[in-house]
Amino acid sequence: VARVTDTSSAMSDAEPSARSGPSDVRHARNRSLSAPLRIDITDAAIDPPGQSNRPDARNAADAPGSRSPLRHASSSSKPEAPAIALPRQRDAVRHFAMDLGGSLVKLVYFSPSGTDASGRAVAGGRLHFRKFPSAHLNDCMDFIEFKKLHVGGSGTTEGDGEDGGVTVKATGGGAYKFSKTFQDRLGITLQKEDEMACAVAGANFLLETIRDEAFTYTDDEKAFISKDALTRESLFPYLLVNIGSGVSIIKVDKDGHERVSGSNIGGGTFWGLCRLLTGLKDYDEMLKLSAQADNAKVDMLVGDIYGGRDYPNIGLSSETIASSFGRVVMDEGSLEDYSKADITLSLLRMISYNIAHISTMNAVKYGLKRIFFGGYFIRNHAYTMNTISFAVDFWSKGSLKASFLRHEGFLGALGAFLQDVEAQKNLSNAAQQGTWIEKFIKCSVPPTGMDRKRSARTSHSSKGSLTTPATPPRARRDSEEETIGEAMRKVSFDGALRTYSNDNLANVRVPRVAGDVASSEEHSSGEETPSDRNDPTQLLNSAGLQVGVLHLEPTLETFPLLREGRDYDPNIFDMLTNTTERDYWLDTLERLQSGLVERALVSEPSSSDAKERAENFDNVFKSHLSRLREEPAAYGRIGLADLFEMREECLRFFRFNDVYEDVKKQENESALLVLPDLLAEIDSLNDDERLLAIVEGVLAGNIFDWGSQGTLDLYRNGTILEIYRNARSTVNRPWAIDDYDALRDRLNAPNAKQYRKALLFCDNSGADIILGMLPFARELLKRGTSVVLVANSLPAINDITATELTGILQATKSLDSQLEIAIDSGALSVVSSGSGSPCLDFRRLSNEACVAARDADLIVLEGMGRAIHTNYRAQFSCDTIKLAMIKNQRLAEKLFGPRGEIWDCVVRFEAA
Repeated sequence: VARVTDTSSAMSDAEPSARSGPSDVRHARNRSLSAPLRIDITDAAIDPPGQSNRPDARNAADAPGSRSPLRHASSSSKPEAPAIALPRQRDAVRHFAMDLGGSLVKLVYFSPSGTDASGRAVAGGRLHFRKFPSAHLNDCMDFIEFKKLHVGGSGTTEGDGEDGGVTVKATGGGAYKFSKTFQDRLGITLQKEDEMACAVAGANFLLETIRDEAFTYTDDEKAFISKDALTRESLFPYLLVNIGSGVSIIKVDKDGHERVSGSNIGGGTFWGLCRLLTGLKDYDEMLKLSAQADNAKVDMLVGDIYGGRDYPNIGLSSETIASSFGRVVMDEGSLEDYSKADITLSLLRMISYNIAHISTMNAVKYGLKRIFFGGYFIRNHAYTMNTISFAVDFWSKGSLKASFLRHEGFLGALGAFLQDVEAQKNLSNAAQQGTWIEKFIKCSVPPTGMDRKRSARTSHSSKGSLTTPATPPRARRDSEEETIGEAMRKVSFDGALRTYSNDNLANVRVPRVAGDVASSEEHSSGEETPSDRNDPTQLLNSAGLQVGVLHLEPTLETFPLLREGRDYDPNIFDMLTNTTERDYWLDTLERLQSGLVERALVSEPSSSDAKERAENFDNVFKSHLSRLREEPAAYGRIGLADLFEMREECLRFFRFNDVYEDVKKQENESALLVLPDLLAEIDSLNDDERLLAIVEGVLAGNIFDWGSQGTLDLYRNGTILEIYRNARSTVNRPWAIDDYDALRDRLNAPNAKQYRKALLFCDNSGADIILGMLPFARELLKRGTSVVLVANSLPAINDITATELTGILQATKSLDSQLEIAIDSGALSVVSSGSGSPCLDFRRLSNEACVAARDADLIVLEGMGRAIHTNYRAQFSCDTIKLAMIKNQRLAEKLFGPRGEIWDCVVRFEAA
């Protein structure tokens, strides 16, 4: 084997220096005394990025006799992006249910998954949420016809309805009022379900199964309630306050519910009075207007009565509302002088305080510790939630907190959907066996251009008075509004509603309305018509109630080797509370967008609409980022892993299923050319040298991450294997986190007990998997350990997928006899993780990975996404090795202190 002696690179110019850091970190730059591998890669180089389409490069790759074992072994089929779905429903409940209220019609519908590549029906689908004003009932029926929800069994069995039609579960007064209308136009029989029972069923389902469904809201800040804190034992009993046109107050127990109170002063009261007082008709416009108001100009405050003074004897501050609208009595000016905005806010606060007061009294009366507010009155509106939260705290003297639901407006419709016994059984069983995931990608553009108003903070006096807010600021129109407006314009297409979804409605022509926004057929927030109106209040409505499509993957499970009794959060930091980190990563992802858009274009050079789709991807993902800058809690409690996954979902949504497919293929072929020489070199070393060389090889291979700006910079200056060679010569000990001695003692100590079975969670394609993780797996196999390689189910950046990895293993059989024996015997196998992200959430792992883990006593997490961004603090019930090269300067400093540097390495060994 030829010796490569040139070890210079941009990564090795640091002078040796001792460092101080955390107590468990040994951090220095001096070279180790181990013998680095010296392999010949002169014939294995491939073109740098940007040059891969040169004719000579293509011809060389296809030349007869060229060494490319992967070309013949890998499958030519490209992995699809399968829908993550609900379990199969019987025909009786497979489509939709409705809640027809006095003000709004809410619809929950089920979309089946379709068929697989062989044409067989795939079990499952998705739950979607839509709403329509009751005054625009025809829009709702237009949507049902457009989606064909009423065709082929839509609530019970086809033919069970009147005149042989279909039956749909429905609740609310409109189920009686509009029954004949639905029958005459659509042939649908509305099967009426009890309104209270549906609201309770919907609330219970959401609270027990959906992560981050419930939250508290104080001084404009959301605090999500952990799903672990809402177990069946701790959740019940609770008070459900369902605010629709009126208010129903329901006491909910484990085994039933009881309507204990209510009020005729609810959402309909606000809507009706506001229309009478201001002339406004649209509910969302009313809410938007209230965000620009100062209700102190309309309400009488204690200070108005006492000359600006407090009333300390009974604990009332000067800002306490003494009388809603009472200031109007004191003023002598014209009624026309009063602002519609101020009137609207005063009315909103009056009704919100009233509802909160009645609810608190009932909770105290029945000894309940939880109050959940639902119904479309709230609509995630900051002023309303602040008012209710403060009032509950005040009237309960701090003993209770108001809690809100993200799917607040759809409790009745979801409950109606669940009223079918079979549906309830199927969904409950699936929820116990699978994982629910809420996704927001299926909306056209997340509407973030609304004026975000920080509602004025209500405050207590020192004695706890109920006060009105200070004057809120005027509407703030910042650059994000222009960004989203431009995104919406760019995503629009002339004359057509284009869809990029997995069902069969792509490129359906619909009538165009001026100002339409092109959309997916699956909007997350529930627009009012199949083609959106040019209505600015749509922005507020959608932004105020961010609900996505609920996906359930029955085969995703919690990893059985997670250590019990430990709270598990995969993310290394909380993006919701850590403003600095959130802003940094949002900016970083936006900065990387241009390169990703370019790669998407390059990946489909012959596609006629690739440019259009790439631009749409760019606009939509940037819109999501802008939305999160504006309201970090808009999509629930998401972490960095969720952002990465959101980006991949956006790519798939616009049919860019694997933008690095050609790059991965070239890197895999080049790495396979080098593999035999590398394995021969490794085999020539003694036990300690061999183990160290293998670990160093894993770290060196992990440099190849197309999601890292640092790696992208390296690609511009060298070929793939030149980068690997340079990295391989500079990753020597000691490392930033260096537990290698403990690992060596565990594996190489005299009479050391070898592992029975290991799960290796793999990261990138090319040199990372082939020259890093495969030699590691081979070493474990030689020691008698069976090895399972776990890889992504779907593509994400240049991460290896299970399909691709299976092809690579087949290619290695002709290169190494030990790998061939292990593969053929089943000692070395591949399973998919169930993930399509560069990160890993062990609460959502594939069934086959969980089954494979049952008798495993070692897991290896490799790469920055799986071992650092996520799972850095995760603890498992078996021995764990975490291996990664840090390819981000900021992350290095966060992990290792101010002396942390890009390209630092982590070798962490954690005994069970």
